[in-house]
Amino acid sequence: MGQKKSMVELHRVGVEEYKRVEKLPVTVVLDNVRSEMNVGSVFRTADAFLIERICLCGFTPQPPKAEIHKTALGAEDSVSWQHYSTTLDAVKQLRSEGYTICSIEQVHDSVSLEQFDVDRVGKVAIVLGNEVKGVAQEVVDASDLCVEIPQAGTKHSLNISCCAAIVMWHLYQQIIDNRY
Repeated sequence: MGQKKSMVELHRVGVEEYKRVEKLPVTVVLDNVRSEMNVGSVFRTADAFLIERICLCGFTPQPPKAEIHKTALGAEDSVSWQHYSTTLDAVKQLRSEGYTICSIEQVHDSVSLEQFDVDRVGKVAIVLGNEVKGVAQEVVDASDLCVEIPQAGTKHSLNISCCAAIVMWHLYQQIIDNRY
């Protein structure tokens, strides 16, 4: 087995330099997510995959919070974020900025994640929903499309932080592959 890489070998940058790095044209929207730990995990993953920003909507917890920091490990300082009173307010703002609104939800006529081509939609806002109720129906209705992660087990959903990581990785991989 190989030796673990040092921080120098990983080429990590500080928060200020990270803020200057070109980000992917991807915004994550959290629709009334309850858990501070899930929010922190989404921040950490967003940092890893150069996500442009996170929109925290409704009662979604906002930094600074101890449990967010525990899982974000400081990514709440590197990733830009905004709070909106409602998810529909965020959707309206993002649409006015030219984003395609994409709810990650199990709905009729959804697009399977492996079929989702980010190049065809340009700037994308991915909406992730509440741990129990998912993305609110009114937000689904306001979305341009819905994407579903194929699953085969006995459970019908993934934890929001796992779902977010899978989708962000998929978008990161597509966008980075197309840049180089």
